[in-house]
Order: sequence, then structure tokens, then C-alpha cells
Amino acid sequence: MLLAIDSGNTNTVFAIFDEHGTVLGEWRASSTPERTADEHGVWLMQLLALSGIDRASIENAIIATVVPSTLFALKTLCRTYFNADPLVVGEDGVELGIDVLLDQPQEVGADRLVNAISAHRRYGGPLIIVDFGTATTFDVVDGDGNYAGGVIAPGINLSQEALHTAAAKLPRVAICKPERVIGKGTVEAMQSGIYWGYLSMIEGVTRRIEEEFGTSMKVIATGGLAPLFAQSTDSIECADGELTLRGLYTIYQLNKP
Repeated sequence: MLLAIDSGNTNTVFAIFDEHGTVLGEWRASSTPERTADEHGVWLMQLLALSGIDRASIENAIIATVVPSTLFALKTLCRTYFNADPLVVGEDGVELGIDVLLDQPQEVGADRLVNAISAHRRYGGPLIIVDFGTATTFDVVDGDGNYAGGVIAPGINLSQEALHTAAAKLPRVAICKPERVIGKGTVEAMQSGIYWGYLSMIEGVTRRIEEEFGTSMKVIATGGLAPLFAQSTDSIECADGELTLRGLYTIYQLNKP
């Protein structure tokens, strides 16, 4: 079995794949740099036991992280608790099977490359991947599956928190789809600005990318808020919450001994 770890700015996802690529278990923890390998280990061992997964059957591991300070603990977790020397996306010798068509390829976050590999494998190309994470990112993949660049904007939760922090009278609000654009109160107005404002950005940015790229493109959304936004626009073809994990499994298959 394979332990796949996706360490993002907000959450770290742990998943167990069997030999056929089926996810047997998936769990999330906050991405706290101070968390030690043993803290991860005690937590994960309990979840494996509750799911009936024998940790001795987990012999391989792969990690993608955009938080370098978490990498040491995650590597130690794999080696200490699973006797597995993990593959790390972005490290020398780890084959991705695509070209990164940027001036500074090393600047691209591991999660964005993993998503590009996964999306092209499943949906073909060219395509745009919209990831609703700590940042809202737009990643462009050409017809051959190569990473061609992208756009980075502030994430929805980040923008919401900045609005609440900077304006004394503006509360925190739930992210939802308002029934109307024109809010009749402060909360409704904020919810409308967040939802319809970001939806308009998605529609506008994807259209401009297509114009610049010179062709129509499939748009795939991922991240926790993807289904909420995908339901309200024809610009997004589908929401895929398993994109990153499937990409990690694909990269492991490409590199396994």
C-alpha cells in the first residue's frame, strides 16, 4: 500500500492507496509546522486502526508540500512509522513526466504540478485548473500535458478574513451562494461580494487565458469550495476533489522501483 501526503498551507491530507489505486482512507490535519513526526504518528495510527488498515501493509510513501518547514517531520513519519523512504515531489530524481515551461521551473508549487499531471491524465488538454485553496490559483496545461504557467489570486477565506480584520464593523460571514446579488443587509452584501465577486473573477480570468492561449480549454475546479462555485457557472466543466491525491498516485507509479 501507498501513503500519500499532500501538505498545503492550511491543511495536510493523508491518504492510503491499495495496489489498484483505490483510496482506502483519507484524513486531514492542520498544517502546523511545529507538529512533530510522533504527533503525526500517534494521530495517524489511531485513524488507521479505526479504519481497519494494517500499518505493516503500508510500504511506500510520497509527499508533496508547499510548506518546506513541514517536510522534515513528514519524512521522519514515513521512515519511523512505516519504514518507507518517501518520494518527494520536486526533489532531484523524481520524474513527473511533463515539462514545466517557465523561466524558473523550481518556483512552481508541488501541488500545482501534481494537479496538472492528474488533470491532464483524466481530462486531456489543453485545460485550466482552478484550485480553491489558501490562494485561488489558475494553472494552464497545454495539449501535451506540460505546465504552461498560471495565475495566483488571494484565496476566498484569506480575502474574507482580511475584510473582517481591516474593517471594524464587518463581521465574519459564512461562504454560501446568496439568492440575489444585491444584499439587503451587511451580511448579505458581504456574502454576495465574496461569492459573485469570485465567480466573476473565475469567469473573467479563464476567458482571458483562453483568449491569450488562442483556443478553448476545459476548466476543472478543485479544492473544498469547488462544488459551490461550479454549480453557478458554465465556465467550469466539473469539480474534482480527488485531483491532487490521484496525481500523487500517478507520480508514484511513474517512479516506483
